[in-house]
Amino acid sequence: AGFVYIFLGLYYATGRGSDIRLAQYLFAGLYLLNLLLVFRIYCRTNKVPPYVFFFMCCASYRIHSIFVLRLFNDPVAMAILFLAINLFLEEHWSWGCLLFSLAVSVKMNILLFAPGLLFLLLQRFGLLGCIPKLCICALLQVVLGLPFLLVNPVGYLTRSFDLGRQFQFKWTVNWRFLPEEVFQNRVFHAALLLAHLAGLGLFALHRWHSSKESILTLLKDPGKRKPTSPRLTVNNILWQASCVCLLNARAWIVFILFSSNFLGVCCSRSLHYQFYVWYFHTLPYLLWCIPTTKLAHMPKVLLLGVIELCWNTYPSTVCSSLSLHICHGLILLQLWYGTAPTPVSHTPPPSRKPTALSKKAQ
Repeated sequence: AGFVYIFLGLYYATGRGSDIRLAQYLFAGLYLLNLLLVFRIYCRTNKVPPYVFFFMCCASYRIHSIFVLRLFNDPVAMAILFLAINLFLEEHWSWGCLLFSLAVSVKMNILLFAPGLLFLLLQRFGLLGCIPKLCICALLQVVLGLPFLLVNPVGYLTRSFDLGRQFQFKWTVNWRFLPEEVFQNRVFHAALLLAHLAGLGLFALHRWHSSKESILTLLKDPGKRKPTSPRLTVNNILWQASCVCLLNARAWIVFILFSSNFLGVCCSRSLHYQFYVWYFHTLPYLLWCIPTTKLAHMPKVLLLGVIELCWNTYPSTVCSSLSLHICHGLILLQLWYGTAPTPVSHTPPPSRKPTALSKKAQ
């Protein structure tokens, strides 16, 4: 429904779709806004070297095409998503959930971030505390879809969230090396879904959950957990260590959200060319969030270049699709075996009192 409303506005703003140049100007503005939101996330985490920003601005013909030449809804959804992440980093969780749900209403791929967001909400608020945030997400979907739900609820839900959609083999970027009958096989789709769920489970248990306690402690109220349990609280840290804790908490939030989405992309049943924008702006963070020596920077830049080359090969080939999977596999290995950013917990000394929780975090 959000897609319908936004593009209906564009339809009338461009003289019922006749002024294509104006539409391109509007999407160029969206592109700049998207970059601003992404840069703000990267600056808040302080993980990526400055020269990498050049690659996000100038080194991707495919991204420029998706935004300005093709006018897809994918970049619209991603721009709203990055705005939501900025709100999460500033502890505006309710507003962030509202914007996250709005992004989902534009394009369903945003749901790939949902497992990571659910983990963050549980870690931040506990089970009872995250229910109101989830209700915000659900309520917005109902409100936006109400005109369609009143007329044809079954048709709207099945077409808006079509999990059984069959993709065309001629457009696939990532599975070109498979025979078409395997690509369309439901067993293959089920295997990818199981791999996706297994990957999320492993990352949740061993990469996202850094406490020695059971992951079930996330269901408890944060105030009732042991002090050693890492908490994504930005405003209750000691004033003399606030900068360090703030950077670590923000890096942790971004790591969980970006890795959640990346796992979904790796296990996708098909990636079409416009889907590149789903994770293009997150790749530098995924590559540089793991501490490495300066000598390791060049292979990471090379990896970005190979991924770009794979997405610019049209039509895709056996070599390009295999290369893309190899690059994805290398990034996954780094995320699994590397040292992910972890939140820092501080125990306040008797002579000092931790700052009070900000109202905007509630």
